[in-house]
Amino acid sequence: MSRTEAPPLPEPLRVPVADAHTHLDMQDGTVEEGLARAAAVNVTTVIQVGCDVKGSHWAAETAAAHASVYAAVALHPNEAPRIVHGDPDDWSRQGAREAGGAAALHEALAEIDALAALDHVRGVGETGLDHFRTGPEGMAAQEESFRAHIEIAKRHGKALVIHDREAHADVLRVLADAGAPERTVFHCYSGDADMARICADAGYYMSFAGNVTFKNAQPLRDALAVAPMELVLVETDAPFLTPAPYRGRPNAPYLIPVTLRAMAAVKGVDEDTLASAIAVNTARAFDY
Repeated sequence: MSRTEAPPLPEPLRVPVADAHTHLDMQDGTVEEGLARAAAVNVTTVIQVGCDVKGSHWAAETAAAHASVYAAVALHPNEAPRIVHGDPDDWSRQGAREAGGAAALHEALAEIDALAALDHVRGVGETGLDHFRTGPEGMAAQEESFRAHIEIAKRHGKALVIHDREAHADVLRVLADAGAPERTVFHCYSGDADMARICADAGYYMSFAGNVTFKNAQPLRDALAVAPMELVLVETDAPFLTPAPYRGRPNAPYLIPVTLRAMAAVKGVDEDTLASAIAVNTARAFDY
């Protein structure tokens, strides 16, 4: 079995659900093919997420062209320091780049702000903090960008979609300090059960990806177990985080049923019950 070969289509869900976070622009095949495969297993809506200005424009255009797609737009947490400080040695693996300074960051944020006003754009993200890939020199730019995205989400009444990588305490600190938008989603939730309780108390949605199925992910399953059913979402983050038993092969929205079934087992409910809850939750989180 080739590591590059797409996994087979799983058994369709009986209740239609949404993929709360995907990157169709990074997946093989056309958008139409990806959406058709997803629809074949009853994944009938996808949230297409931008990570930079170009990707956010693409997300907005794709959502405008497809009734089953909504967009989220943002500068990824690792994008902000690249804009400000440049990336001469390609640390981000996104290609070398000249430093643009604060002015370039403000210009990029203005473009995100304009896109966030569009009707088919339902989220501002993925934004947040990433202490894994960005070093101390980039933290200030990252936090400034995060705070700006929080304001953009509130100004336009859109969901805030959070990328939190090895930065739990700082993400929660900024949200508490700046005042979180009414609808806040932790994409690819990566905290433990204690953090899940904090998120639940604040009314934050927790979106679980394929890594909840990984052998070493017991803390994630413990978090899912305590997360209130009305705050749980499911996502692929495709083409990344393909669920077991297909880990390492290309991910896509049609694999949502694999993750959802694993989640239902953790929650101790049948898949229809969880799918029904997730369908309602995703529509509420992204206001569609």
